Amino acid sequence: MNTLLVTSIQDSTGKTAVTIALGLLAQERGLDVGYMKPKGTRLQSNVGKTLDRDPMLARELLGLDAEMHQMEPIVYSPTFVDGAIRGQEDGQELAEIVREYYDQLADDSDLMLVEGAGRYTTGGIIDLDDPAVAELLDADVLLVADYGKPADVDEVLAAADDFGDRLAGVMFNRVADAAFDELETDVVPFLENRGVTVLGVLPRKRELAGVTIEGLADELGAEVATDAPTDAFVERFLVGAMSGDSALRYFRRTKDAAVITGGDRSEIHTAALEAPGVKCLILTGGLRPPSAVLGRAEEKGVPVLLVNADTLTTIERAEGVVRGGRTRDEHTVTLLRDLLFEHADVDALIGAADAAED
Repeated sequence: MNTLLVTSIQDSTGKTAVTIALGLLAQERGLDVGYMKPKGTRLQSNVGKTLDRDPMLARELLGLDAEMHQMEPIVYSPTFVDGAIRGQEDGQELAEIVREYYDQLADDSDLMLVEGAGRYTTGGIIDLDDPAVAELLDADVLLVADYGKPADVDEVLAAADDFGDRLAGVMFNRVADAAFDELETDVVPFLENRGVTVLGVLPRKRELAGVTIEGLADELGAEVATDAPTDAFVERFLVGAMSGDSALRYFRRTKDAAVITGGDRSEIHTAALEAPGVKCLILTGGLRPPSAVLGRAEEKGVPVLLVNADTLTTIERAEGVVRGGRTRDEHTVTLLRDLLFEHADVDALIGAADAAED
């Protein structure tokens, strides 16, 4: 049996989708797949319990019958962290629990996929960061990383040192077209010369980089105040907090954006509607804009979303949606499965040949 720990340098690199997509590809090759996320960090309340959404999605899409307490032994909540710092958690006991549930899940599995926490250093306060988990479970490690500029390689090399011989390789995810050639021509050979294997370079796909306006409205609990299409993608958010003229110059420099501002800032609304890169308006404070603004928005085909929360709260929630909310679903995993098949060394990642021989 092979065990692969999928981890990342920072939050929101697509690690969950990569992990589950690898599971699907392994199942297509006839392997029995198990899954575990020892430290649950993406938490939500579910039937009175605080659980991580990622194991729930893995269990659903991989067709697993494991119990949540097995798949997620440690709920790494703020309360847990506070208790650990005060000495209320025993790292050795927690490691034994993780190992016990891992053994149960790994029984009869050809491949165990272990998903790391938000970033590979998470868990250090209980001596269970991802390098320690890899050692505990005798796992190979796949490091998922973003790439935007050559200086990003510093973090990759630092992580490679931390994982040592357990690092099977690095996968770069969501690589923009502008950086793709540089990464493949210069960075990949550099890393290979430093002993760091690159197992995949996945191009950026628009469907994976943002969220539809419809999905955003659903997540924010927003009222759609216009009769305009809501299938466009939003990748970034702009705050309308300046004068109308300054706002127009600011908005014209962006694309695939949503402008978040108060419902009473009609001069900002008007400026945003003149910028081709603004895909929707999110108006805060429970205030409805003038009918002239709504009429102009419908003429332009720009949806207007109304929310009751203040601007700061709305920005935080909206950015959270793009970072890790609606981007983790069945559609995302399916797209990642295709990207992995086309742009990654899947056999090396899942150890298909070795598992089949076992």
